[in-house]
Amino acid sequence: MKKYFFLCITIVSLLFTSCFEDQDDNSVAASTQEIQNFIYRGLNFFYLYKADTPELADDAFANEAELNEFLSNYDSPESLFEYFRSPQDRFSFLESDYVSLENALNGITLNNGMEFGLILYPDNSGNVFGYVRYILPNSSASSTNLQRGDIFNTIDGQQITETNFNDLLSQDTYTIGLADYDGTNVTPTGESVSLTKQQYTENPVYLARTLTIEGQNVGYLMYNGYTRDFDPQLNAAFAQFQADGITNLILDLRYNGGGSVETAVDLSAMITGQFNGQVFYTEEWNAERQDEYADDGLFNTTISNGDPINSLNLNSVYVITSGSTASASELTINSLDPYITVNQIGTATAGKYQASFLLYDAPAPNFSRSQANPNHTYAMLPLVFKTANVNGNTDYDDGLFPDVELAEDYTNLGVLGNENEPLLAAALNEIFPTRNKINRDFRVLKEVSESKASSPVYQVMIGN
Repeated sequence: MKKYFFLCITIVSLLFTSCFEDQDDNSVAASTQEIQNFIYRGLNFFYLYKADTPELADDAFANEAELNEFLSNYDSPESLFEYFRSPQDRFSFLESDYVSLENALNGITLNNGMEFGLILYPDNSGNVFGYVRYILPNSSASSTNLQRGDIFNTIDGQQITETNFNDLLSQDTYTIGLADYDGTNVTPTGESVSLTKQQYTENPVYLARTLTIEGQNVGYLMYNGYTRDFDPQLNAAFAQFQADGITNLILDLRYNGGGSVETAVDLSAMITGQFNGQVFYTEEWNAERQDEYADDGLFNTTISNGDPINSLNLNSVYVITSGSTASASELTINSLDPYITVNQIGTATAGKYQASFLLYDAPAPNFSRSQANPNHTYAMLPLVFKTANVNGNTDYDDGLFPDVELAEDYTNLGVLGNENEPLLAAALNEIFPTRNKINRDFRVLKEVSESKASSPVYQVMIGN
């Protein structure tokens, strides 16, 4: 059993939320030093890279007064957190509103339904264009004519650049100006589309279908986030693959920034099934927490709600990746690799092998929501352990590299789930080598951001 069972943060009780709102109505706002003391306590106890910051050592301060004097040197919780954060840490963060974190961990965000990537113009101007990756159903974007592959280069009439895109796209309502991209030039079409964000819960099981190719049934799953609340839907997709008698599986993680470690274990058991009880991943915590908290993740037979896993017992899998593929997605690839043949198609992944969990301003060791200080809503998602596969492979800071390298062609993105979509076609070519070859004669451009980057839990891997 996990020793950090208290960290089940993906199910957040509305009762607790209401209770805290009532308390906030009658409470006194916490002082800066009170919040900073919480940051120090949490990082001193759990931070994976604690050893990199001398002031986080247990003997760094002789007494409470000395600690408080140190904390008073920082004018905000954010500046203190940044000081403590190790140079090798790209992912830990502090959030002033933990309700938004809780919602994001459950797949609930403010979203207009247009999932997109942002690309630098090929002319080195610093200008940026967006491309539509996919449209979420029952969203603002789904009521328009927008579709995968559409290009846009302005927001509210202003050219998107590498310095202004965050501000332009953070608005709740905005209008995109559509354009054409021919591989060299971006040309406005004069058309525009207005979009409005609303609270939205995304089902990460975007597409699950069986393709019949050369007389064989091939499963295709586009999976866009490891969200535990949707584990039953993921399991149901594999039940259908079982019923269809698929002989190969293509797992499309190109837009999957990760999420729950437990879901990564479950997904891998759905793909396989023949390794129950064997080590899927190992953990490395800071030196003080290692002996008590480190716990191997094992292949299992049930999902989080207790339902039996629908396993395919495959000996190989084909995984589509990109630079947006991160955390739990990479854990799936890395930890399956010692057991079955993992054929990776696309581009290198993000390079995120560390896990986090949510710490509230509450007593150690739980730092729990139920005991949180009612006078503020700060919380942290620090890196607390790093993962390795059963062979010890970890520290892939530059990502996991594909066996077949192929970037997306913004002049021909294709239709997701269609056997002629370029990356899916490349995966099918690995299964059926006599199929038509893929066009590789296009200019590869630099992607600078994506729609999910605005989420407070972007590329976060959540320990169970």
